[in-house]
Amino acid sequence: MHGYLLTIAYDGAGFAGWQRQEGFDSVQERLEEALGHLFGEPVVVHGAGRTDAGVHALRQCAHVHVPRDFEPHDLLRAVNGHLPETVRVRDCRRVPPGFHARFSASGKRYVYRSVVSRILPVFGRGRVHWIRRPVDLERIRAGARHLRGEHDFAAFSSNPGYQRKRGTVRRIDQLRVVRRPHGFDLFAQGNGFLYNMVRTIAGTLIDVGVGRSEPDDVASILASCDRRRAGFNAPAEGLYLLRVLYPPEAFDPRTAWAVNAAECGVGSFAEGPG
Repeated sequence: MHGYLLTIAYDGAGFAGWQRQEGFDSVQERLEEALGHLFGEPVVVHGAGRTDAGVHALRQCAHVHVPRDFEPHDLLRAVNGHLPETVRVRDCRRVPPGFHARFSASGKRYVYRSVVSRILPVFGRGRVHWIRRPVDLERIRAGARHLRGEHDFAAFSSNPGYQRKRGTVRRIDQLRVVRRPHGFDLFAQGNGFLYNMVRTIAGTLIDVGVGRSEPDDVASILASCDRRRAGFNAPAEGLYLLRVLYPPEAFDPRTAWAVNAAECGVGSFAEGPG
């Protein structure tokens, strides 16, 4: 079997999320169907993580093991020929045995995009979050300072419906706000994110920005570990997975990687392919 890492972009508006779900259209299912057409047998796609219904991705990552050797650029073109226009493999590279798109990753980078306008935007619906009230970005920046570093982020996560193996402690290395002509982007990078964590952080900081809460309230919300204290769960349409991060040794064939869930998130940051 031959291992490859696929870097994938998709418009999440028409999908029930990344993960295959019986009776619903998913990005994973579309990729597995495309690969199945190529090889004439089932191929399992292992993603670096799930994205919810409506969430978009610029550089989601997934690894596959296929029965025939392809040049990476040939495999990329062949897979794209069987995918809908809303899903594209942007990059393909060989990976060493033991590489795992999820467990070999050291972190992720997201952006949450918001448009600030009294009038519903004609363009961009389904791809940005619309805020009707004026937003003070300096208040958002002041609130965001409380979230950088390693903390228990239980207050900023929804119940995933299963028992977490790693608990709720995560590290946020970057959390910054960038002003745009008609709104702003909130960038978050860390060693891992809980279920709905970025969207809850976005909703909480938007509450701060519009004056529904104070910047220092973010610290007390974080310390409470109580999801009921945090802000609203910002809509999925504004969230983009920008990049999955891997340490350089993840791609070194001399490295024997232990695929161990407990090691997920360990390692220095290095940008993944694509």
